[in-house]
Amino acid sequence: MIQIAILGFGVVGSGTAEVLTENKAIIERKVGQPFDIKYILDLRDFPDSPFADKVIHDFNIIVNDPEVSLVAEMMGGSHPAYDFTKACLEAGKSVVTSNKEVVANFGTELLGLAKTHGVSYEFEASVGGGIPIIRPMNQDLSSNNITAVNGILNGTTNYILTKMETEGTPFAEVLKDAQKKGYAEANPTADVEGLDAARKIVILAAMAFGKRIDPNTIPCEGITKITVEDMETARELGYAIKLIGHTEKRDGKILCMVSPRLVSQYTPLSGVSDVFNGILVDADMVGQVMFYGPGAGKLPTASAVVADMIDIMEHTPANIKAPVWADATAEDIMDFSTYACKNLVVLDAPLSAADTLASAFGAVRFCGRDGRLAMITAELTEATMTERLTKVDAAYPIITRIRLL
Repeated sequence: MIQIAILGFGVVGSGTAEVLTENKAIIERKVGQPFDIKYILDLRDFPDSPFADKVIHDFNIIVNDPEVSLVAEMMGGSHPAYDFTKACLEAGKSVVTSNKEVVANFGTELLGLAKTHGVSYEFEASVGGGIPIIRPMNQDLSSNNITAVNGILNGTTNYILTKMETEGTPFAEVLKDAQKKGYAEANPTADVEGLDAARKIVILAAMAFGKRIDPNTIPCEGITKITVEDMETARELGYAIKLIGHTEKRDGKILCMVSPRLVSQYTPLSGVSDVFNGILVDADMVGQVMFYGPGAGKLPTASAVVADMIDIMEHTPANIKAPVWADATAEDIMDFSTYACKNLVVLDAPLSAADTLASAFGAVRFCGRDGRLAMITAELTEATMTERLTKVDAAYPIITRIRLL
């Protein structure tokens, strides 16, 4: 019998226990042997839970129990989740996780430890909740050269932007609504400032290119400055505004970034609304592949956790195709100032200034009214955009600048 330990009994941890219990017969039939949840580690007690008798408070019981061969970590945060994961791998126990912070910060080390100790470290649930993306990138697309990944990776911000667009409600009001509904935390910084999406795009970049970039070093911009007026301008020009995690490889250099983007209404990502996620993978052989579904939630995320557990229970670690990562060096990373794209720029300027601004930015489209002139620029590098925005701002103050995807 396979003995399992669960670290963390919050939303995803309790969901994982529920999936393992409710679908126990299906899972055992699939893996060909019985399993049992032996321990659930948490700081709290859960006297009313059907799993109350399995709850313990001392991690050492788990790491020192030779019967436990599979651990599911859903604690959140880097510590002690990283420390417990490392100890389990070193003790010869396979680990699955939904913890994107640990994977983004320590994934290279933990994958290496798993290989050294003949066990597995899997993290399908760390990106996209219940959407299969890690395993398809690792296996189904393995014959492809992946060139770029773009994703709506955070359900909270996508919900906020959707409400702002469809109802015309300002950011602050929608955020309060999202907090009431449980979509946003009391402290929403990680979501609205793009930090959560940054961790996820770093994981996807490592899956695509084999290099893990420190998520704390990538260009990252959230949605707190987006206004209803920006939404209206984007719609008038044929776009939707989405928070996009972007990674690409060009001339051997990797770029990772997070920022609001104008997404054409004719592309798949523009239709990803509410709390859903969408991930678009560009590959040389298959072309573009879209992954779409619930990006968070108790049971969708738990189903991805349990899928990893089934993979480990079905196979020996030697038969599981593990990702191979290395930590990126300065030579691997693209100079952000050389990244080029089109931009939406909104200025406090009269319509009569259009010709002057067109010559400065190579603008090809204009809309707006006196006092709020919007234009889509030519494709310019970050360095050029910064230089030209600085020059123009003295005469025509910049209201908004949003990149195009």
